[in-house]
Amino acid sequence: MVVIELGERMDIPLPQGTFSISVVLVGVSHPGNLGAICRTMLNYGFEDLRLVNPKCDKDDGETRARAKHSKRVLEQATIHAELSEATQDCSLILGTSGKREIGAKTLFRHFMYPWEMVERLEGTNMRVALVFGEEGKGLSTEDLAACDAFVTLPTWEGYPIANLSHAVNALLYEVQRHRVKTTQGVDEGLPDIVPLERYISPALRSTLVESIEQFANELPGKDERIDSVNQTLKRTLLRSTPTEDEATRIIGGLVDGTTALQYVNDKPDWLNKRRRKIE
Repeated sequence: MVVIELGERMDIPLPQGTFSISVVLVGVSHPGNLGAICRTMLNYGFEDLRLVNPKCDKDDGETRARAKHSKRVLEQATIHAELSEATQDCSLILGTSGKREIGAKTLFRHFMYPWEMVERLEGTNMRVALVFGEEGKGLSTEDLAACDAFVTLPTWEGYPIANLSHAVNALLYEVQRHRVKTTQGVDEGLPDIVPLERYISPALRSTLVESIEQFANELPGKDERIDSVNQTLKRTLLRSTPTEDEATRIIGGLVDGTTALQYVNDKPDWLNKRRRKIE
């Protein structure tokens, strides 16, 4: 088993997906936010960062410290004087805001939630600019007017404005979540490490059930207690939908437990039928 240390990056390519995302920050002012955004971008497999009139320095100590192992995103980030310049190669410009219009008639800010954004972009092969405004101010009316559509987080209306780095994290998470669900194990940048589906084969299920029954039958006490333990273990373990590997390990533990109980109870089966698997 290989364990990846905290902060260590595997030598694999970035995920591809069916559309590309460029993160555009307009007037970012807090070094810590800029560094945190670099980190969250690389966490989810993105590295195209564009800064429009930034008010903090890429080389600021706090920025670089917060970026951690994602300094390559920070170093490759491009700086632009205008939003139009930063998005000139993008097919769609999506503005972000927590200031939502209230009422039946929406005149300007036609919002969609992050999951709808991903559904609409899936399969388009477009480069999309995801534009965020300055901390505490958001995007100006002029910058909002330059956007093609708007995305908003499902925040509580009583306190809807999220921290800049948190907003970037939430939107990129939604994109990466979709990529993992649809292309994990197929995209070279999304290795099949965490199983998307948990199931065991019918044969292994039968073996697990049999190992539970054999273990329960060796327990001391009345039949009612044995039946209770048997049913509880079956319900609990099968309801947890273990993977094949997990089920195999559980079976091994139950077999050893059964053998130990046979030994304690001075039954010859512990020696005559010592086994590592159910027969």
